[in-house]
Amino acid sequence: MTSITQDSIRPSVSHDHKRDRSIGAILVDAGRLTPELAERILRHQKEHNVRFGDAALDLGILTEDDLRFALAHQFEYTYLAPGETPATADVVAAYQPNHPCVEAIRALRSQLILRWLDNRVDRKSLAVVSSESGIGRSFVTANLAVVFSQLGERTLLIDANLRAPSMHRLFKLQNRMGLASVLGAGLSQYPIVQLPAFVGLSIIPSGPTPPNPQELLSRPAFRGLIESAVNEFDVVLIDTPAWSEGADAQIIAARAGAAILVTRQDYTSVNAATNFVETLGQSGCQVLGAVMNQF
Repeated sequence: MTSITQDSIRPSVSHDHKRDRSIGAILVDAGRLTPELAERILRHQKEHNVRFGDAALDLGILTEDDLRFALAHQFEYTYLAPGETPATADVVAAYQPNHPCVEAIRALRSQLILRWLDNRVDRKSLAVVSSESGIGRSFVTANLAVVFSQLGERTLLIDANLRAPSMHRLFKLQNRMGLASVLGAGLSQYPIVQLPAFVGLSIIPSGPTPPNPQELLSRPAFRGLIESAVNEFDVVLIDTPAWSEGADAQIIAARAGAAILVTRQDYTSVNAATNFVETLGQSGCQVLGAVMNQF
């Protein structure tokens, strides 16, 4: 079995009693607020008996985005301001926590926790699948990984789409080394990339596109990776190629033990999706449900 050590996957993070720090102190430390302006806000707060954030907005010193940033740090909830670049705008959960799309992703997270994910090692991994390409499966996978990490779960995102990978693009990573290169060479060390901007989120990118993706994913090394990962992480999410592109997704889902099917309104073929779900069931994978994208 491939071994993944804790030291190799856990980012070194000091919480520094963040919840005990005031919004003003967080913004001053982040360079979003000067001490002089903080004093001015505090005087206004005391004179008018309002909250610090309301006082800052009344004076026009801070914006709603500044306050969301401070609250995110105060409650250890990863949130990036627009313009920060650890991920593209498609990873909307990282930039717009109040967006309706992100609320839907959180609702999906809750359903998965209730229906599948728990502390047992055989209930920690999940494949995200689709019957066709162009559905938005990778969009759902990436944002779902972010909201799990925001919940405080140690989350590993594996890009097992060895045909048309996208996680390296979404999270702005190099993709010279990844899952395909390791499986192809039979190595025991996996290139797990920690994302400092997302506390608790790590990624294994796909690596170079191989000529034999289905054969690589069928090797015992891939099963060993998942077995090791579920012992070290709280949640393991696996992005897959579309079923229409080959049997890769079926192999991956069988290794994960469970899957969710991503569909797209006015795009997904009902017959194709139904046949795919039946195929997954025959391979021993539990299909937890379906997600309709762009509903």
